[in-house]
Amino acid sequence: MEAEWSEQELQRRQKLQALRSQGIEPYQSRFDRTHTSKEALAVFEQVEKSAGADARTDRVALAGRLVAIRVMGKATFAHIQDHTGRIQLLAKVDKLGEESYKRFTDLDLGDIIGVHGTLFRTRRGEITGELEDFVLLAKALRPLPEKYHGLKDKELRYRQRYLDLIANPEVMDVFLTRSRMVEETRTFLKGRGFVEVETPVLQALAGGAAARPFRTHHNALDMDLYLRIALELYLKRLIIGGYDRVYEIGRIFRNEGMDQWHSPEYTMLELYQAYTDVEGMLELTESLVIHLAERVKGTPTIQYQGQEVAFTRPFKRIEMVQAVSTAVGQDVSQADEPALQALIKKHNIEPKPGLGWGGLVAELFEELVQDTLVQPTFVLGHPVEVSPLARRRTSDPRLTDRFELFLAGEEIANAFSELNDPDDQRSRFEDQARARAAGDEETHPMDEDFLTALEYGFPPTGGMGLGIDRLVAILTDQPSIRDVILFPSLRARHAEP
Repeated sequence: MEAEWSEQELQRRQKLQALRSQGIEPYQSRFDRTHTSKEALAVFEQVEKSAGADARTDRVALAGRLVAIRVMGKATFAHIQDHTGRIQLLAKVDKLGEESYKRFTDLDLGDIIGVHGTLFRTRRGEITGELEDFVLLAKALRPLPEKYHGLKDKELRYRQRYLDLIANPEVMDVFLTRSRMVEETRTFLKGRGFVEVETPVLQALAGGAAARPFRTHHNALDMDLYLRIALELYLKRLIIGGYDRVYEIGRIFRNEGMDQWHSPEYTMLELYQAYTDVEGMLELTESLVIHLAERVKGTPTIQYQGQEVAFTRPFKRIEMVQAVSTAVGQDVSQADEPALQALIKKHNIEPKPGLGWGGLVAELFEELVQDTLVQPTFVLGHPVEVSPLARRRTSDPRLTDRFELFLAGEEIANAFSELNDPDDQRSRFEDQARARAAGDEETHPMDEDFLTALEYGFPPTGGMGLGIDRLVAILTDQPSIRDVILFPSLRARHAEP
């Protein structure tokens, strides 16, 4: 094993053995910290206001990872880092004693230590903790990556996120922002009377969306199950059962391709509100997104990848069919399928097999319009063919009372007036089955149990789903959802070229 260790790793292990030979345990079970680094800095600034230039605090206890050390003879400056930031330390031989001071200077970057001492401000103006004593809490046996050159590789950062968090403190800020956004979502929905629930992750049918599922096998039941591809159908069952407003923030799994905006597992918010419709969902979605932007960023206007995005009312609204008509230069509402196929070919688009009028319109929208929607934009009027669970429009039965919210060229939310006619829903499922037979593997399965539930009476309902990862990425100016998922899915090392 020693042959596999680098020279630095070998030196650290030798230090580990030396400590144990002196009766010092390098892995402690507890340290009673009184302040984080941020709290300690704030405490000193308060003391300084009353005590002036010679201010010094009472004894404090700090703990963190050693990220810098400069030995200067009989005095050593160092920095420790915790989840709130960094703070400077000063170790002096006349304060610690020869033996303890030598142990401090023998510490390695990455070691986790606890210290006791008082805070003062150096002549250079930096708030510093002067050590009275310290304890090694966990010896780091591997060296940290070099600060400026060691962790720039994206793949390595995703694969070893713990090193990314240590070397790039701003990354932790992104995930703290994500946590705050989820918390603010719950606060907003609680204020509107929604109840948070949990629904099955393992399901007999993968319903609620058009996507390929992951399959697994339950040994005790001796049956195949699927990881859920949506939260929708079980939440609707709860509305049927009498809940008025329900939501879930949960993990979704889709066995599909991966890119900057798609991951095989990601986090969704789905909510359902009885006795409202797509207009109610438009107001709720707009209010929620503006609330999150203002609470998380402190401003309704942000910068995303060099573009200014303004979360101000009212969000722009466009019709899908009209937007496609503008993009192709002709009225697609009057076009038949051969005409749409010709437009698809003209624009070098490769559609899914078996698409009818609605599916072809949706393909044209995705390829020609979506990327242009930088500012928050509601796209309304999706074709029935691509909306198997949405209510038909009274004015045009080819379309549905549905919208998607687009932001920076990406879909952020999807909502509609829910279909509550069980016979119409059965007909839609049958259409989906025919599309599957024609070669589309991402169609909705026939769900007899859900149809049974609908037959007991499903009140008029509005539903909405919002992609947590995508919105966090945009609010934190990250180019990919991988940058806001702590441990994104990656190809196995042995399978990489």
